[in-house]
Amino acid sequence: MPAYKDEEKKTWYCKFYYKDWTGQRKQKFKRGFETKKKAQDWERDFLNKQQTNPDMSFGTLVELYMDDMNHRLRKSTMENKKYVIGLKILPYFKDLPINEIKPTHIRKWQNKLINDRNNYSETYIKTINNQLVAIFNYAVKYYDLKDNPCHKAGSIGKKNADEMQFWTKDEFNKFLPAISDKIQSRVAFEVLYWTGIRIGELMALTQKDFDFNNKILSINKSYQRINKEDIITDPKTPKSNRSIALPEFLCNDLQEYINKLYDIKPDDRIFNFTKFFLHHEMDRGCKKSGVKRIRLHDLRHSHASLLIELGFSPLLIAERLGHEKVETTLNTYSHLYPKKQSQVAAALQKLNNPILK
Repeated sequence: MPAYKDEEKKTWYCKFYYKDWTGQRKQKFKRGFETKKKAQDWERDFLNKQQTNPDMSFGTLVELYMDDMNHRLRKSTMENKKYVIGLKILPYFKDLPINEIKPTHIRKWQNKLINDRNNYSETYIKTINNQLVAIFNYAVKYYDLKDNPCHKAGSIGKKNADEMQFWTKDEFNKFLPAISDKIQSRVAFEVLYWTGIRIGELMALTQKDFDFNNKILSINKSYQRINKEDIITDPKTPKSNRSIALPEFLCNDLQEYINKLYDIKPDDRIFNFTKFFLHHEMDRGCKKSGVKRIRLHDLRHSHASLLIELGFSPLLIAERLGHEKVETTLNTYSHLYPKKQSQVAAALQKLNNPILK
């Protein structure tokens, strides 16, 4: 693998032929390297990317993985991936050839994460580990890696938090007056609690999303603030495109709020603030009301728990929340049904007992 010196500029360059994905032979030329080795390393990495070569470095694999996923995932998802991979995975594995990474390497890396458990939640550790698994699965599927070393190493962390936080109706009713001096805060928290929509879905709402005659809210987009830029995307999953029935009192509050917005256009966001604003208002309201602090996302859990308490089916709750599968609803909220089994048994007993009929 030759490299050449540019005597005039005192730098190195590489010049070589390769076959692209169509099988055509092409020439590649790259200059400006400080050393001969850097020029050779660049050529080697470039050729690895053109081939299904399991000898490539983990860093090269990540570049290929991220480039591919960038066409398939939402921008906010990609930003999260970049952060997790760059901070927690690449520093450990970057220069290792992927076919030389063994389960023992994975276990040592996992142990380091476990030792830092005071800094990370069990669910976050699980998220980091799952990202490494996904990268190696990609290498197995598309770059002829024999197997995924993560499978033998085993998993770490927990899929769900030990305790789900949510507000009861009484807690929400105690919280709401504490932030009602700002109408945008009051109505935003009302929408989150009484509909269970996601934060990004809330901040993407426009006038056109409401059918107040039929009391229907249409969810068809999501908002993210990424690198100081406002981004409107499709919702999280196909099932997230949904229609939500609204109670009359919420329709009235929303109409009153929208009528007070100055020069609002049909496609303008009606909640034109950032997630940071909602965090601040949550802090302010909890401090003033004395209600326990929960995450903004826990308002979604609060809505689900309220529907469960009212006796609605998991299928209806899944449709309202926009879950892709009803199993997601069951797995997430199964612990909120502690008394249902005894109720089933009592009903069956009554059905089979002529005296009780």
